[in-house]
Order: sequence, then C-alpha cells, then structure tokens
Amino acid sequence: MTPTEYEYLRKFLRDHSGLDLSADKQYLIESRLLPLARKAGLSGIGELVQKLQGGGSSALVTSVVEAMTTNETFFFRDKIPFDHFRDTIMPEVIKARAGRRSLRIWCAAGSTGQEPYSLAMSLKEMGAALTGWRVEIIATDLSQEVLEKAKAGIYSQFEVQRGLPIQMLMKYFKQTGETWQINPELRAMIQHRQLNLLHDFAQLGTFDVIFCRNVLIYFDQDTKINIFNRLARQIEPDGFLVLGAAETVVGLTDTFKPIPERRGLYKPNDARAAAARPALAGAPPRMAVMAGR
Repeated sequence: MTPTEYEYLRKFLRDHSGLDLSADKQYLIESRLLPLARKAGLSGIGELVQKLQGGGSSALVTSVVEAMTTNETFFFRDKIPFDHFRDTIMPEVIKARAGRRSLRIWCAAGSTGQEPYSLAMSLKEMGAALTGWRVEIIATDLSQEVLEKAKAGIYSQFEVQRGLPIQMLMKYFKQTGETWQINPELRAMIQHRQLNLLHDFAQLGTFDVIFCRNVLIYFDQDTKINIFNRLARQIEPDGFLVLGAAETVVGLTDTFKPIPERRGLYKPNDARAAAARPALAGAPPRMAVMAGR
C-alpha cells in the first residue's frame, strides 16, 4: 500500500464511519482489508482503492467500513457500568418515572448484542419493582452483520463464558448443541436498528438512559463534540449517559456533567442540555411490558 493509498483510506474511513486512524496504523488496514480485497476478486489494496475512488458499490463501501470496525464486546463488560445501572441509575429512574411507569434505553454501538441483553437481564432481575412497566431498549450499530447476530441472540460457549454469571446463563438461555440462545422474552425487549452515529439520530426520540461505550475513543475531537451535543438533545433532563472507562465529556462539552464517584456516569447539564434539546413529536414507541416473576 502506498502512502497516497493509505491517506485516501484514512479519509474514507473517517468520512464514512468516524474512525480516526493515526498515521502509524497502516498495518491494521492491510491486515483487515487485504483479505476483503482478495475475497472480492481484487489483486490487492491498490485495486480496492481504485474501486472506491471510482464510486464503488454500496456493498463494497459497507464491507470496507465493517471490516475496519471493532466489534469487541462481551456480557456485563467492565462490570462497573452495570453496577451503576443497578445501584444508581435504576433507583432514581423508578422513583422519577413512577407516574408514567415507562423506561427507554439506547445502546449505541450495541454490536453483537451482549450489552443490550446484559441490560435486559439486569432489568428482569429487578423483578416486582418493574412489574407493569413499559420498557424499550433500542440497540443500534453501524454493521448490519453484527445486528443480525444480535437479533438471533445465539452465542458460542466461549461468548457466554465471558462475563456472564452462570446463574444467568442457566436462567435466561437455552442450550442447543454447542451454542446458547437467549430466551424469547428477553429478545422481545430489544429493537435492533442500523445506525451510523455520524448521521442524524433525532428520529429515535428521547431516552432515560443512553449507553454509548467504547466507540467515541475511535473518533477525532470535533466528531466527539458533535456527537455529545447531539446526544444531549436525545436524553431526558434527568436522564443518564454512560460512557466507557477511557471516554469523558470533560474538556469537550458542557452539555453533560460527571457524577462524582461514579466513573463513566454523566447527567445532562440542565440549562445547556435543555437549550440543545428541540421539541420532539411522534407516535409512541413500541415497548415491552414487564411481567412479574
């Protein structure tokens, strides 16, 4: 791959996915795109670049972006955000939403589904506290391929052993041969939608809780600021934003403020976030109704 080809691919990926590769990541592009080029019947990276420059098909563009997107995830990843969800977020939400008894959660970059399903299991574990509540979890991702896996809810033995307590595995999954499938009740709690965070997401409506973890670290500073400011428009004034351990709003935007002693947990910064939030209208979303155990 020539320096010119590498610079073209860096810009292409930044424009199409927000992925901001440093100048020393040529090996990463080669390792991921060379197999893709050969599978497409191309001689190598050079011919792949020519195809893209000539207005490559949407399928080729999607394949290139998905090949470069990191989809590392596992159940209850990093544990602390899910402790915050159980011990800090949900007690406040249950109290604040007692009148309307509804809850909307957005998992941005939900990948193959382990994060949204971890949240669904956490909610089910709350039992009677949420009986009769309308619950909606929207999981979005750039990749249609990983969304299809998430919808199926089928995982290998290796995948269910990563972070998933054995009690929850036995309670919420059914084993078929060497794979495990999460039960239909939990699958029905989640809507999976394809979404590029670089594009408008106002149509999703407003949320009580937004999980946007381990994705913004791949974006440049201007893109992060833009996304944070748009997230502020989609979150309720008393809602919660959950970021990854290596991510922060500090120094980027004042539309969110950190919650002391709760790493990765943020709330809208009142007036700033309210000013950014337009009036949203539309039909009420489809929600799952929580049943008692």
